[in-house]
Amino acid sequence: MRRMDHRDVDQAVAEMTRVLHPHHALDWSVPAGPLEWSCWTTAAHVAHDLLAYAGQLAARPADAYLPFDLAVHPDAPPHEVLRVVRACAGLLSAALATADPGTRAWHWGPCDPTGFAAMGVAEILLHTHDITRGLAVPWTPPAAPCAAVLDRLFPDAPPGDPVPVLLWCTGRGDLDGRPRRTSWVWRAALPD
Repeated sequence: MRRMDHRDVDQAVAEMTRVLHPHHALDWSVPAGPLEWSCWTTAAHVAHDLLAYAGQLAARPADAYLPFDLAVHPDAPPHEVLRVVRACAGLLSAALATADPGTRAWHWGPCDPTGFAAMGVAEILLHTHDITRGLAVPWTPPAAPCAAVLDRLFPDAPPGDPVPVLLWCTGRGDLDGRPRRTSWVWRAALPD
């Protein structure tokens, strides 16, 4: 299994920007695919999570998330929200690039830099998928990072094409007659 790192986060956010920026003038108040959140709120959520992951890696808390939050100005247009996402992805990328592989920080247990990279990539790709569905923009996440996310965060995922498998694992699609998931949790924390 290839260890995910800052380059994966950089590539994922570049893909998100490539796909969504041309559609920044559309109505981002519509629901993001299957989510109750709007496309705008979903993009702001991605920025929030990327910043939180960067903070965890920088501070290395052992038992909780740091008590800070990201507030994106509610009047920010979609292209500015995407800039915030890129900024937060850059912070996570920098934290990953400088973190020792032995670093551990809390995410429902001790998580290594590879886990934070995988979570960052997953947040970016899955929510880009949600937003493109909401905006009616045809797009499918790339297979290679989906496979890497499955390897790191969903060790019990069924075999198959990594894109539909990841979408199924996260309640976003059907798979080989299996019931659609209505709840799920990824495993970022390392085993004891």
